[in-house]
Amino acid sequence: MANNNSDGSSGSNSDVITDDQEQFANARSYQIEALDQAIKQNTIVFLETGSGKTLIAIMLLRRYAHLLKKPSPNIAVFLVPTVVLVKQQAEAVREHLDLKVEEYWGEKGVDYWKATAWKKEQYENQLLVMTPAILKDALAHSYLSLSQIKLLIFDECHNARGKHDYVQIMMEYNHQKLAGASQLPRILGLTASPVKAKGSNSSKDYWKQIKTLEDVMDSKVYTCVSESVLAQYVPFSETKYKFYKDTEVPYPVLEMIKRNLAVLKERHESKIRNSNLSESSMESAIRRLARLNSSFVFCLQELGIGLASKATEAESSESDDFLTWGKQDARGEAIAREFCKDAKDIFSSYIPTGWLPSYINKKSVEFGLLSAKVVCLIEALAEYRHVDDMRCIIFVERVVTAIVLKSLLCELNPKLFGWKTEYTAGNHSVVQSQSRGVQNKIVDEFRKGKVNIIVATSILEEGLDVQSCNLVIRFDLSATVCSFIQSRGRARMRNSEFLLLIRSGDVETLEKVNNYLNSSQIMRDESLSHASELCGTPDSEIFNEPVYRVESTGASLRLSSSISMVYFYCSRLPSDGYFKPYPRFIIDKEARTCSIYFPKSCPLPFVSVEGNTKLLKQLASYTACIQLHRLGALTDNLVPDTVEKAVDAQEIAYDYVEEQVQYVPPELLGKCGSDSSKLYHFYSIQFNKKFEYDIPLQDIMLGVNTELELDNGRLLFDLDADRGSIAVSITYIGSSILTSEQITISTQFQMTLLRVLLDRNITKLLKSLEHFKVNNDLMAFDYLLLPAKGINSNQMVIDWESVRSVKFPYVTEHDCILTSNHHDKVHTLNGLVCSCLVENSLVYTPHNKHVYCTTKRLFGLNANSALQRREGEFTTYEKYYKEKYNIDLQFKEESLFSARQLFVVRNLLQKGRYHKDKESSNAGVELPPELCYILMSPISISTFYSYSFVPSIMHRIESYLIALNLKKMHLDCGQQKGNVPAFKVLEAITTKKCLERFHLESFETLGDSFLKYAASQQLFKSLQDQHEGILSSRREKIISNESLCRLGCNCNLPGFIRNEPFDPKTWSVPGDRYNSLKLEEEVLSSERKVYIGKKRTLKKKVVADVVEALIGIFLSEGGEMAALSFMSWLGIKVDFVNTPYERNFTLQPEDYLNVQHLESLLNYKFRDASLLVEALTHGSYMLPEIPKCYQRLEFLGDAVLDYLITVHLYNKYPGMSPGMLTDLRSASVNNDCYAQSAVKVELHKHILHGSQDLHRHIVTAVRDFDILSSETTFGWESETTFPKVLGDVIESLAGAILIDSGYNKEQVLKSIRPLLEPLVTPETLKLHPVKELHDLIQKNHYEMKKHVKRSDDGTLSFTIEVEAEGKIFKETCLAQDKKMAERLASKSALKLLKEKLPDVL
Repeated sequence: MANNNSDGSSGSNSDVITDDQEQFANARSYQIEALDQAIKQNTIVFLETGSGKTLIAIMLLRRYAHLLKKPSPNIAVFLVPTVVLVKQQAEAVREHLDLKVEEYWGEKGVDYWKATAWKKEQYENQLLVMTPAILKDALAHSYLSLSQIKLLIFDECHNARGKHDYVQIMMEYNHQKLAGASQLPRILGLTASPVKAKGSNSSKDYWKQIKTLEDVMDSKVYTCVSESVLAQYVPFSETKYKFYKDTEVPYPVLEMIKRNLAVLKERHESKIRNSNLSESSMESAIRRLARLNSSFVFCLQELGIGLASKATEAESSESDDFLTWGKQDARGEAIAREFCKDAKDIFSSYIPTGWLPSYINKKSVEFGLLSAKVVCLIEALAEYRHVDDMRCIIFVERVVTAIVLKSLLCELNPKLFGWKTEYTAGNHSVVQSQSRGVQNKIVDEFRKGKVNIIVATSILEEGLDVQSCNLVIRFDLSATVCSFIQSRGRARMRNSEFLLLIRSGDVETLEKVNNYLNSSQIMRDESLSHASELCGTPDSEIFNEPVYRVESTGASLRLSSSISMVYFYCSRLPSDGYFKPYPRFIIDKEARTCSIYFPKSCPLPFVSVEGNTKLLKQLASYTACIQLHRLGALTDNLVPDTVEKAVDAQEIAYDYVEEQVQYVPPELLGKCGSDSSKLYHFYSIQFNKKFEYDIPLQDIMLGVNTELELDNGRLLFDLDADRGSIAVSITYIGSSILTSEQITISTQFQMTLLRVLLDRNITKLLKSLEHFKVNNDLMAFDYLLLPAKGINSNQMVIDWESVRSVKFPYVTEHDCILTSNHHDKVHTLNGLVCSCLVENSLVYTPHNKHVYCTTKRLFGLNANSALQRREGEFTTYEKYYKEKYNIDLQFKEESLFSARQLFVVRNLLQKGRYHKDKESSNAGVELPPELCYILMSPISISTFYSYSFVPSIMHRIESYLIALNLKKMHLDCGQQKGNVPAFKVLEAITTKKCLERFHLESFETLGDSFLKYAASQQLFKSLQDQHEGILSSRREKIISNESLCRLGCNCNLPGFIRNEPFDPKTWSVPGDRYNSLKLEEEVLSSERKVYIGKKRTLKKKVVADVVEALIGIFLSEGGEMAALSFMSWLGIKVDFVNTPYERNFTLQPEDYLNVQHLESLLNYKFRDASLLVEALTHGSYMLPEIPKCYQRLEFLGDAVLDYLITVHLYNKYPGMSPGMLTDLRSASVNNDCYAQSAVKVELHKHILHGSQDLHRHIVTAVRDFDILSSETTFGWESETTFPKVLGDVIESLAGAILIDSGYNKEQVLKSIRPLLEPLVTPETLKLHPVKELHDLIQKNHYEMKKHVKRSDDGTLSFTIEVEAEGKIFKETCLAQDKKMAERLASKSALKLLKEKLPDVL
């Protein structure tokens, strides 16, 4: 009969076997049986270690694989109890199945993932291998759903007891099952022992524990009838005993050492109490001393004086092999190491001179140097010296035992065995722990035979695959049945042994071992005898505990997990180095009440509950979590809002493509080739050169299809020409209709002239001329550039004679009506022409493929004239052309013509790029007319000179028009307030990379500060119940580069940005259809369209910088409302409406502060003086009557001071370079600067706080400030570290004044600026040493290395090494924090470099 399975499939038992045997041909009979049961129902596979339980799980995964195909959201989950097993089980699955497998553990950061991240994992992967806490949290927060998990595997499922994460996961499963859920995962548990408790000789006790596991797991146990079934496939080790006579350390010696250790411990505790450690660090250091002392006493009693001494060595080691007990203050660590070294001296005083641990004899035991148990271990190992390929695991209970035994064996092995020994320990010990990498390396070397002995804690009992072991020794007896079975199962090789060290006469231990040995069969029998019974409802406190569920998401919170949630929530609140937010629990057992007082940044001040005294803390936490959720402090996924907001800030990222289009203004475009007349609007391009040059400039007339909008009716800018600056003025002079013939000849004229100027040959020109008369409807650059008559004339007089010069090659007769000695016919490649037509012409010389401008006829100079080739070497022009070009000149008597090579077309928009030295020394030449082909005549060299500037001029006009279109696009929305010149908009869209006279940096700085202030004010007013952490993350979401780039792209800003220097070679000549760009129309709005030109690469930050610069431009030119209008158009909604600041302050400010003195200091009278109290209250001041600390006000004050000082600098120094403005701002707006100001006016005396550390650091800072030589508050000139709190209160006071004054920024500046005086000026500015050194290294291409080291007393040593000019310069400085140490080291390195390399620097 077919079985309807939970996986939706239907198939007989034989189908299952056949299907999976194809994939797993070597599957054993019991594995197939287990698989069959697992397909039909939830199953716990109970089989010995090494029997292939993982393969059963893999075969079941294979069966469910069809349900996991993507894009289905269905997944399978493989749970393992420890991190080290994640990779092992994931690799095992990958080896057998073609599934997409991913691994998860806490260090991967999954604690801070939210739904979108988990959704991505769910849709990309089929099997998720993880530790149970991760799945428990993902289910609780409704990031994953049991309905989408088709198969849920529990490795080492015997851990499902008590409050283990396995139990909590299964409680959620059972709740959903009882609620009638139809889609639940198949459960598969794997274990070598379903019982984890201590051994028993009662089968009833065993069944009771198995039954509990079955009920929790909602699964029935599958197992073999007896061990003999497994023995056909799995080698079992032989259990042996080795007895030892217990001999303790002589009592007087033992007591004396213990007393000495106690005295030593008290002495070092006194050192800790007299140190400058914080209270929490002090408590932690004292606890560590107690643990160390306890560990040494344990080693003394259990292992002997010699190994106790080794324990002190291990604990005092700074080697990376031994990780510390946790991150301690350096001073606390140093004292702990001193204690260990002094303890070693105590032990050493009882060790005879010359004694070594390798002296294993009766005297060593009698004197207590080695315990009898240790000697028994050595003797046991000695019995296996004959084993060639030794692989032994020695199981111990404590990590310290593993460390010292490993050390002992390493000393013995070279002499006695030749074996290599290592130790492994888990990550949860109070002594030293190992990284996963170290553990995996040791196990891998053990498998390969490079390591022979591993001394291990329980970490190797559970799951880690070590198949090559032939001896297991239990130095310490297993505490549970499960531990015993698992450790015995580590001996996986055939003929392996399991050796137990037992004290002689210890009947109790022998009985326990006997029970352990019988336990497997008892558990098998009980499981099989109850196989037909159904699973019951779990009898668990967790199952019946209250659960709070969020209806919208399905997220849940259990009573048992509420305390950890409260602590986790508080840990995510804003903190600093002097205060870590935590909940304060006050329990009154008599009144049966519990109150929780939350940090001031929490919207819930306190919670109080009454109830069962055993559950009071949980009940209070549970109630608090519900209220925090209702207040929005916990999201609907029941995670702290700060976590979700922090992840949101990361999710601003989107699929930005760096290849972006560049827009072309429609005003300069049209469809070429029309045969009709056309109306043109003409603009005069006038030149005013500011240097002397013998070639005059000729004005040019620009004719366009539509009238242009110019700021104030004209466009003015400068060009940096070869010899100096040229002022360009563009003004409107009227409109005129040109005939089709005039348009054609004008287009041909400008195309010919500009093409030869750009290319300096006629190759592209000839191609362009071929395509000139081809009509098409393609959009292209369509405007005219015509020479004007007169200079600086505002009349529209076109120099048609020059324009018609382009027709010269096509006219057969070139007669000149003038006759004189200066007018006669000469031979050219065009034929006989009048000499005057050669004098001012554009000629092409085929012999060298050059193009020249001719200027005058050289009377008296002909082919027979002398030509100086080199100094002192002469020839004739006739010979020169014969020798160089093999040309025989025919008309030797005809005068030569003076000519010059064409002007080089350069980017003249680059600042200071004069090229005097680059003009060719042979620019002037003498040409025989018979070698010249006249392209244009008559045309003046002035025309060519003027037109060499045209590409740069038109690029500027094109850029201006693009900026104008951006301005109009904003105007189209009807939002603009204030008139912002288009040329200023151009400045904001021009980056530094363009290398022009202007760029966006100054406006970017201004816009950045205003954006930060505007966003801060908006958030402060709209989120009055949210703490600073949320405000900061929300602000980051608004002002981050990611967000600004996204907003800019939504408004099509990338197409307007200019991010490359102008290259004349890529400029499109108007009318040139052969070399023109293919332009595509881009509709920006219903009123506006542009055209797409080329594509280029734009980084996200460039787009973000332009957004900030545009905000800065609108602010500078139109005021705050104009800036807000532009921000609104972008999508940043901010209003400056004054919203009341609602606060629940009922205190009398005068009871806490000297309000009158502070108001006098600030030169401001507060309407609500409680704002002063809030502004000066640190988070560590826990009195409930002050409900808030200064963090929110600091958030607002930081932004307003940044903005006010930036505007002040921008307005005070209008001609300042952008880089200087940025440096001045950095020097003026920094916490060090504010902190010194606070000390100067003694604000530190008014700060309300409860931190000893903060008090101590303030005292030190004030003392150091008093001896500072500098009179300025210039932050980085000082060589002392100021507590950040001191700078914070300057900002919080600014925020308080801003609110109290009704957001009057001028009042804030009026009150705070005197505190900051004297402000930094360009004259007093000194770069931050770190930045100055970095700039110097970059500029001179030096190499720099940095090294940081912390000493025992907590001092940081910062070393900077610079390789410059073939020498090494090295400076090291000390400080209490890294920033200060780096600053001092940079300062010293700069001084050294300037002294040693004065000529270079």
